[in-house]
Amino acid sequence: MRKILAFVCALMCFSASLFSETTDGIIFAEKLQKILSEGTLEQAINLFSEIPDSLKDDKDLTILKASLIFSAKRYDEAQEIADNLLLHYPDDIGVLELKAEIAFAKKDSKMLKTVSEKILSINPYNAIANIIKANQFALKKNYKQADVYYKKALVSEPENLEAMFGHGKMNYYIGDFKESEKTFLKLLEIDSLNSDSYQYLGKLYAESENYLAASKNIEKAILIDPQNYDYYIDYGQYNRYQGKFAEAEKAWTKAIELEPDYFLAYTYRAGLYDEQNKIEEALRDYKKIVETNPKYYFAYEEMGILEFHLKNWSEARKYFTLANQYRKDWAYQLMIVATYLKEKNTFKAKESAQTFMKTMDKTSSEYQMMRLYHDQGPVNAENALSNSIQKEDNKTKRGKLLYYMGLYYDLKNLPQAAVTYYNKILEMQTPLFFEYRLAEWGLQ
Repeated sequence: MRKILAFVCALMCFSASLFSETTDGIIFAEKLQKILSEGTLEQAINLFSEIPDSLKDDKDLTILKASLIFSAKRYDEAQEIADNLLLHYPDDIGVLELKAEIAFAKKDSKMLKTVSEKILSINPYNAIANIIKANQFALKKNYKQADVYYKKALVSEPENLEAMFGHGKMNYYIGDFKESEKTFLKLLEIDSLNSDSYQYLGKLYAESENYLAASKNIEKAILIDPQNYDYYIDYGQYNRYQGKFAEAEKAWTKAIELEPDYFLAYTYRAGLYDEQNKIEEALRDYKKIVETNPKYYFAYEEMGILEFHLKNWSEARKYFTLANQYRKDWAYQLMIVATYLKEKNTFKAKESAQTFMKTMDKTSSEYQMMRLYHDQGPVNAENALSNSIQKEDNKTKRGKLLYYMGLYYDLKNLPQAAVTYYNKILEMQTPLFFEYRLAEWGLQ
């Protein structure tokens, strides 16, 4: 919302008007302007204790005082002044704008709505009130409606940076990339240090897979704000898409240094390590992910896959069990049973399979597969399931079932039969399920 530089600008305009009025006003305005230019915010606020009697009831100066107090984050004190002003000036736009900004800062949504609607009833194109309405719609992801209000704000203030940025951002989300790009470029003509605009230009160029241009823009954003976590996330992605894996790793490592307790950068770096078969490094990052975000079940899945590949059966089982706790999945359950069978623990395998089958659809292919693992039927068990697998319409599910058929033969120590099924999966060329990777490893 308002920033102290805006206060200085407002004061300069106010000071100019006082030159034609009172000597007291001129002197006080000049003092205040000097403090704001050279001193501190607290010094500026304290100067109001010396305000001449002739100016104590001046509405504009009182608004300015409250605005300075607001900027010092003394919201209750600023609100008290604003409430008193409203008693005397209930329809004054300046007072209502101040009240709206205080409500926004205090997260008083009810008051914010009341005040912003009153402002709009007086002036439908008021920039502050329209931006408030736009922000509310943006939070609800109603981007088109949000953009309506950002554009209304720009009618009265064509160079309002907040409204311009909002308009550019909403058009990015809506998919009008030309309008979005035009808006951000115009904004940067006014404020060349607006790092978020460079970030969104990067996002726009990435949409058209121009990752070089995307990188150059996010690099500009980083130069302006080198401590911004999100910028390094984007920078890493653009480098990865260009095949610059070392640079991507460096970017995400920097993000982790900035916010070591947030999970997102770990997920990107873990995926990069995983892609390069740096399994130990990937496992370390996946463990950091669940340490910082325990509900991120995908990391448990990935750790289960990697530990299974490393033949760490108990560790694999632990992570597939955790994944299944957060998102019930028959595939996780089959992997749990398989780890017991890898350990030759038939009793625990059967016990687990019995538990899982209780909640499965008995007419489904996955139930039949679980029953097969439970019963440890004859080695020609393929015949009992092959028809239902081939009839499966869902390509992903069919591929997953083929893997568990192959794994069943692996567990029966019939590698040639297992290879047959693993090859069928790779022929699908649709690595949209984690078993595809396990099938690849099974062929090595």
